[in-house]
Amino acid sequence: MFTKEPVWSAGAAAQPRSPSSGRGSGAASPRFTMLTAMFLAALILITVHSQETEETITYTQCTDGYEWDPVRQRCKDIDECEIVPDACKGGMKCVNHYGGYLCLPRTAQIIVNERDEAAAESTSGRNNVIRRTPADPQRAPPNPTHQIQCAAGYEQSDHNVCQDIDECATGAHNCRADQVCVNLRGSFSCQCPPGYQKRGDQCVDVDECTLPPYCHHRCVNTPGSYYCQCNAGFQLASNNHTCVDINECDANNPCAQQCYNILGSFICQCNPGFELSSDRINCEDTDECRTSSYICQYQCVNEPGKFSCVCPEGYQVVGGRTCQDINECETTNECREDEICWNYHGGFRCYPRNPCQEPYVLTSENRCVCPVSNAICRELPYSVVHKYMSIRSDRTVPSDIFQIQATTIYPNTINTFRIKSGNENGEFYLRQTSAVSAMLVLVKSLSGPREHIVDLEMLTVNSLNYRTSSVLRLTIIVGPYAF
Repeated sequence: MFTKEPVWSAGAAAQPRSPSSGRGSGAASPRFTMLTAMFLAALILITVHSQETEETITYTQCTDGYEWDPVRQRCKDIDECEIVPDACKGGMKCVNHYGGYLCLPRTAQIIVNERDEAAAESTSGRNNVIRRTPADPQRAPPNPTHQIQCAAGYEQSDHNVCQDIDECATGAHNCRADQVCVNLRGSFSCQCPPGYQKRGDQCVDVDECTLPPYCHHRCVNTPGSYYCQCNAGFQLASNNHTCVDINECDANNPCAQQCYNILGSFICQCNPGFELSSDRINCEDTDECRTSSYICQYQCVNEPGKFSCVCPEGYQVVGGRTCQDINECETTNECREDEICWNYHGGFRCYPRNPCQEPYVLTSENRCVCPVSNAICRELPYSVVHKYMSIRSDRTVPSDIFQIQATTIYPNTINTFRIKSGNENGEFYLRQTSAVSAMLVLVKSLSGPREHIVDLEMLTVNSLNYRTSSVLRLTIIVGPYAF
């Protein structure tokens, strides 16, 4: 066991103090200072001797600056410099002392005189402390054969001093395999590794997921630790706790056409003419032609992302959907010079410029007259006028389609009208509208393409029993379509 003499600093004087006492001030004579130092040294020697040399202490109460050591069964000095945070202020350094500590300038060199059985000098690395044990000429020569007695947890060193035994390094501990050995002064402690807590003599895992929230979304506990997980559409930030949104559209753009990022997910949209498939990612062409049978007047042709309307031969598309007849007589007239071109819905036909047949002769355009000088003409209509018209297929009925009217009006005459030929199936009806006119009515729907030749006759009778007739030969061309 060793005792400490008063501590002095090279170049600056300081007085030993306990945590409950302040620092001394004022001037003193060298003799007074020496007497005071001897008095304090004697007091400290008595106190230390009374606390540390008694091996049969039966109580655990120690004076200020000391604490009870249950291993060595005696009071031991408290190192305030180790346990008191910022023990010294103003840039001063802390030097531990028996029962207290000193605050000295950092540049001060501390000399501690210790009594030992052999003279020696050593320097402590902490706070530049030099420990000196000067030889006492009046003391008896040291006994090198004297063996020091060390308490439990300590062992004799080569310098015949007691030093702590590191039970953790030597393996002289009883810590479990799942525990960590921590060496202490004169003893050791069995502690649990990080992520575990001691329950009895066992280390059990700490479920960090039950503590205040560490994770933004989900916490997964593991033996001795934990990790965080994020919901779908999120990823862990660099701190491994916070979840941030994944911009799927920038990362890999899973959408076939248009991608829109939303918090935690994304949505896909398609270009016009397409619609989302059942997987909500790919786009399928929208068959507009199946949505309605009236989208085109004739025929709808579906295309990727769009549709188009087509018309049959003889027609052209107007406005993208409607079919309009092409007047071939104006664009591509293929009739001969002795023929006239007649355009109808969906096509054209060539008719002779002189439609008259014997014994009729052409007197004007499309008008044939049978001369009275010809005996054959007495039983035939006086004149035949050729007319042409075009109607659409499947026209609604009844429908007025053509009007016949006398060109010459004679006094005291009566005109009657009839269908002379071309109405064998009863598709037409001639309704007289006045004394000199009549209307041809379509009473049965006609489907094309086909041609009907109907002779409309007007009989004229006067009061002198004069009878004459004229025929209007109407050629009706029924187009192939209803447009």
